[in-house]
Amino acid sequence: MGFSVGQVSRMAGVTVRTLHHYDEIGLLTPGDRTRAGYRRYSAADVERLQHVLFYRELGFALDEIAAILADPGADRMSHLRRQHALLSGRADRLLAMVAAVETAMEAHMTGIELTAQERLEVFGGFRPEDHEQEAAERWGGTEAYAQSQRRMAKMTKDDWERFKQEAAQTVEGFTAAFTAGEPADGQRAMDLAEEHRAHITRWCYDCTYEIHRGLGDMYVADPRFSGNYEPHAEGLTPYIRDAIHANAARAGE
Repeated sequence: MGFSVGQVSRMAGVTVRTLHHYDEIGLLTPGDRTRAGYRRYSAADVERLQHVLFYRELGFALDEIAAILADPGADRMSHLRRQHALLSGRADRLLAMVAAVETAMEAHMTGIELTAQERLEVFGGFRPEDHEQEAAERWGGTEAYAQSQRRMAKMTKDDWERFKQEAAQTVEGFTAAFTAGEPADGQRAMDLAEEHRAHITRWCYDCTYEIHRGLGDMYVADPRFSGNYEPHAEGLTPYIRDAIHANAARAGE
């Protein structure tokens, strides 16, 4: 008996009016009619409708779909292969768009406006956004945090490279002083501590001596920070903290 237009409409999720239109333009003409003249769709008709709807979803115009389906050399598998290839291409484009949007979201969260390639070159496997929530919870209400967000949002890839290079030079200086036996409250170590404080003030926020002392304490207390220094020399982290405290005392703070 086949399917009525209403049944096909419900199965396919299209309106009866759409099915009538497809019939009128010859895109999908039901294979049979009842004695009363009502349309009856066969299983082959429903399959053709499936192809029509796939191609419509992929953006083809109705006349283009009619030409594709009229190809005598295209069987059901040919259509499915074509649809699979087209859908896969669309999926790849959508995934690329999703990745671009995620990158933009991460940049907005951290205030770091770099391309994905630039972020990889600057940070490697480190993801600043993974620490953004914690930073916001700990310092979000401070002026220092607001300053760092504003400044970092303006930093280019070259700025980040200079930032990293300066930081690395200071750590190298601390390492050399420590391994040479220079005291943490000596001139050389305190000058390095002042250089470290100036580096933060120059790039991130106005680092007062009070804030700087807090950073030194945090470096020792938080293994994520000591893990950056201890590989250079065991005991370097408390040495840096002590130099920071000594420098603040030298400044009368």
